[in-house]
Amino acid sequence: MNIWLDGALRDTQDARVSVLDHGLTVGDGVFETVKATDGRPFALTRHLKRLATSARGLGLPEPDLDEVRRACAEVLAANPMPLGRLRITYTGGLSPLGSDRGADGPTLVVALGETTRRPDTTAVVTVPWTRNERSAIAGLKTTSYAENVVGLARAREAGASEALLANTRGRLCEGTGSNVFVVLNGELHTPPVDSGCLAGITRRLIVEWTGAQETDLPFEALQEAEEIFLTSSLRDVQAVHRLDGRDLPGTPGPVTAKAMRVFDERSAADIDP
Repeated sequence: MNIWLDGALRDTQDARVSVLDHGLTVGDGVFETVKATDGRPFALTRHLKRLATSARGLGLPEPDLDEVRRACAEVLAANPMPLGRLRITYTGGLSPLGSDRGADGPTLVVALGETTRRPDTTAVVTVPWTRNERSAIAGLKTTSYAENVVGLARAREAGASEALLANTRGRLCEGTGSNVFVVLNGELHTPPVDSGCLAGITRRLIVEWTGAQETDLPFEALQEAEEIFLTSSLRDVQAVHRLDGRDLPGTPGPVTAKAMRVFDERSAADIDP
C-alpha cells in the first residue's frame, strides 16, 4: 500500500509522521473523506474547497490544492480497488508540546483504504450529548473527533450504526459522521448549517437535486418523522429503519427512495458535480 506524505508517494511501512505533530498532540488538523470508485474520486472539487475552508477556519496555512489533487491521483493510481475510502489529512505539523504551532509548516497525508457499499437501511440512536453551534470549530471538518468516537461507540453498543445529536439549543443537528434528513407531512427537511452541523457534500447535493428544505427543527422532530435518512460520502443516501426503539415500517419510504434514486443517477452521470 502506498500513501502520499509531504510531497512524495511512499510505502506505508516507510511513511513516518512525528509524534510531535500537532494533529496528534492536540488534534490540530482538518480532513476529507472521499468515495473513490475504480480509481475515480467523487465530487473531489467540492471536497477540496471544503478542505481549504476548514483549514482557514483553524488558521492553518492555505493548502496547495493542486498538490492535494495530484497526491490523490497518485495514491489512487498506485492502489487500484473497486471501492475506496480516500482520506486527505492536513495538520499543523511539527510543533512544540502545547497549543502553539511550530514553524515547520503543515503535514499533508493522503491515504486510501478499501471499503464496501453500505446497506440500504440502518438503525440509529439518539444520544444525550450536544453539538456546540457556537464553537470556534463549528461546521469545520477537523481531526478533533473524540466526541464522535464516543457517540459512535454508544450507537454500536445499541446495535446501531450512527448516533444523532441535538445542538445546545435542543435543535436537530447531525450524526457523528453524517447529516440527517427527515420527512414531515410528506416534505423533506434537513437542519441548516447554522445548527452547527457539517456542510456535508452529499447533503448539499441532495438539497440541490431534490429541493429539500433547510429547516430549523426541534430534536423531537425525529420522533414525529415519517421517514429518516442519513447522508455522507460513503453512505450516499441511507434509509433509517429504526430510531432508538421505534421501527419505521416500509423503509425506505417513497421520499427516501426517490432521493436514493436521484442521487444514484445524478452521481453516476457526473463524477465531479
